[in-house]
Amino acid sequence: MIREAHVNEGAGGNVISMAPKMARLVAEQSRPASPFIHLIKGGRQTQLFVPNGSRLYTVSDEVEQRISALIQTRDEARLQDELVRLGLAAPDYIDDAPLQSPRLYALSLAIAQKCNMGCTYCYADQGSFGGATKNMSLETAYDAIDLLLKDCPEGEKVQLTFLGGEPLINRKAIVAATEYAVAKAERKNIQVNFSITTNGTLVTEADAIFFEQYGFAVTVSLDGLGESHDRQRPMKGGRGSFDTILKNLGPLLSIQKKMQVSARVTVTPKNLNLPGMLDEFVSMGFHSIGFSPLLRSPNGQNEMGKEDLSVLLENMIACGLNFEKNVLAGNRYPFLNMINALKEISKGTHRPYPCGAGAGYMGVSADAELFACHRFVNEEVGKMGDLKNGIDTAVQNNWLSSRHVHTQSPCTQCWARYLCGGGCHHEVIEKGRLACDYIRSWLYYTIQANERLTRLRPDWYN
Repeated sequence: MIREAHVNEGAGGNVISMAPKMARLVAEQSRPASPFIHLIKGGRQTQLFVPNGSRLYTVSDEVEQRISALIQTRDEARLQDELVRLGLAAPDYIDDAPLQSPRLYALSLAIAQKCNMGCTYCYADQGSFGGATKNMSLETAYDAIDLLLKDCPEGEKVQLTFLGGEPLINRKAIVAATEYAVAKAERKNIQVNFSITTNGTLVTEADAIFFEQYGFAVTVSLDGLGESHDRQRPMKGGRGSFDTILKNLGPLLSIQKKMQVSARVTVTPKNLNLPGMLDEFVSMGFHSIGFSPLLRSPNGQNEMGKEDLSVLLENMIACGLNFEKNVLAGNRYPFLNMINALKEISKGTHRPYPCGAGAGYMGVSADAELFACHRFVNEEVGKMGDLKNGIDTAVQNNWLSSRHVHTQSPCTQCWARYLCGGGCHHEVIEKGRLACDYIRSWLYYTIQANERLTRLRPDWYN
């Protein structure tokens, strides 16, 4: 009568026309009703999602009706009894204890706190992070790498990311820091993985060869095609940037093997037509394409409101249905948001934080200060110490205690809390929880899709 869930029929026909109706149903059905249990409809059989451990099961009609009735009564004690009756009760996978002084495994370096573009929504205040423009010195970059490798056990992996502003403004430091990290890590038998996020306007063929040599994950910021991109991401003088970026990307896309070149789209109310954009970027040969809604900008411009997020959900589901259709046809369709969500769902991810910010991951400013992540650079609320004195463990542990999902409201009453982890720290601190309905709805849809794909194409996950 109850068994582990697998998946349902694929998207066919004009999937974009299906998306608005599906988005409305998903938004309605994903609303929190109990913190202990949630029913996921829309597959061959209804699925039962148990937040404790992010466990999924398919249920019979009889069990679905019984649970649905109990949810409507909001009798949490009886719902807990029902989990016991079904053999699904389990000790808490996540308790109230926060992380304590976790080992550092990733750093991002604000290698150039300056930029040649004039994107009005930029979280980094067009690269300067609200201060004077500057490059990170090699000494600071080397000190950051030393900190990253200091407590890393032999045989482990670390991640080093170069960010800006536009990081390639300080190209020489990127090259020198990469070579320094590789040489020092080899002596300790540590693997260093490298990544960079760039606006693409300064990328050269020599950069492409360098990134390929060291296996960089290269993320290029693209907010649409042609004029759509240019409206959101002009150069500082107002000139468009899309044609220059496209020309520069040719060598990267053509030689990527060890290197992986991805596109990242910041979504605002002005570029919500995602399916066509996604198809075009897939055809260009990007390793992956991901969308991220703009919830907070320094000047308040182009932020997504509730209605915009509803439109975004329709477009994301349209992209997801196209993903399902392509997977069922055996085609590669690297829609990163979908791939990441399906992987998290399939492995039953359950976490008390949304990411590693302030824990195993931190951002380093050009002034050698440590912050909870790259988005908090030069913001006192996210300061975690400096390279000279190291991580301030008292500050870090207080952060980890205060940001645990069990301390967040209304997260404790949400069925998706351990998949979400409480939402981006920076966005929540700055703007509150505007995106909860969108996040829940997107997770609900991807759980439905997981049921379809694991049943019809179980080999896709291999």
